[in-house]
Amino acid sequence: MQFDEETLSRLAAIGWRVDAPLPDGTDPAWRAARVVVQHRNGYVLNDGSDEFPAQPAPRFLRRRAAPEDRPAVGDFVLVDAATPAVIHAVLPRRTTLARAAAGERYARQIIATNIDTAFVLMGLDGDFNPRRIERYLLLLAGSGVRPVIVLTKADFLADAAMHAEIAALRAQIPQEVELHAMNVKRAPMVAPLLRHLQRGDTAVLLGSSGAGKSTLTNTLLGHARQATGAVREHDSRGRHTTTYRALITLPSGGCLIDTPGMRELKLTGEEDLAEASFDDVEALALECRFGDCAHGAEPGCAVRAALESGALDPARWDSYRKLRGELGVANESLAAQLERKAGAKVQTRALGKRLVDKYGRR
Repeated sequence: MQFDEETLSRLAAIGWRVDAPLPDGTDPAWRAARVVVQHRNGYVLNDGSDEFPAQPAPRFLRRRAAPEDRPAVGDFVLVDAATPAVIHAVLPRRTTLARAAAGERYARQIIATNIDTAFVLMGLDGDFNPRRIERYLLLLAGSGVRPVIVLTKADFLADAAMHAEIAALRAQIPQEVELHAMNVKRAPMVAPLLRHLQRGDTAVLLGSSGAGKSTLTNTLLGHARQATGAVREHDSRGRHTTTYRALITLPSGGCLIDTPGMRELKLTGEEDLAEASFDDVEALALECRFGDCAHGAEPGCAVRAALESGALDPARWDSYRKLRGELGVANESLAAQLERKAGAKVQTRALGKRLVDKYGRR
């Protein structure tokens, strides 16, 4: 079973790209829609014509259901005709952007799905922090999502100071990563972003509170839909004016997902430092005389030589070491979680077998 032409035309308006076969067991009466808002008590969907409330089917709410298998903002889903509609299936995702949830217990938290571009926003004021850009690029590496760095509040710095900040950041990130500095309140300045927001495109906004995500959304829409607020004077950080993720269709034909500011950006353990902005550091480490070089007092250490000559920025090296250590901890947490799940499945099967042996099948 596949979507008919009328359905495909409607879904294309909300970012559908792939005409793939529907899952086995699909009820012909079900219709397709996209998750545009996720609340604690339910969802809001858009079928390309209308928005309507929906609830997840009971199987998504079971304790053993993996959080990443539940519907998320950006998902295309199949729903029935009930009121409110019930989500019965999540269609295959072409991309998934996730982070580790805040807290000590490892859990993978989906930010958004089926997205093509991530606009990483950071203000050219007291919020400017290249190290945080590196973290975002690492989170995006390998996800299939294209990063675009948007430095907002370009009017805060004199031209010479702004160019120096941008040049320093440009030297530290991969050349293929797009970078813009702009005042996002002005429509002519945000025009370069529109090439990523045409019919069938979906982008997500990432950045801390006060970076200008809601302001950019309003400028792209051409009217004030998202609430905006002032930032604190001492650190240029803002309050959470956006409190939940929401997918918005734009006049340009694309879809934009606005997200709350992220206080903590934890790695999932699946990222690759070499695919992010640290390929040069990884290449240096391969030039060391010893394969297990700790980059301390070992002879022939290429990393230490680069630090001493000034070819490698010490702050960048410290950031790399910190992220590498965090990635190792996240990898261990992920492996432990998978091991626990595998053990639980074995125990469940063993219990089931004992019950069948004792009472027979019913």
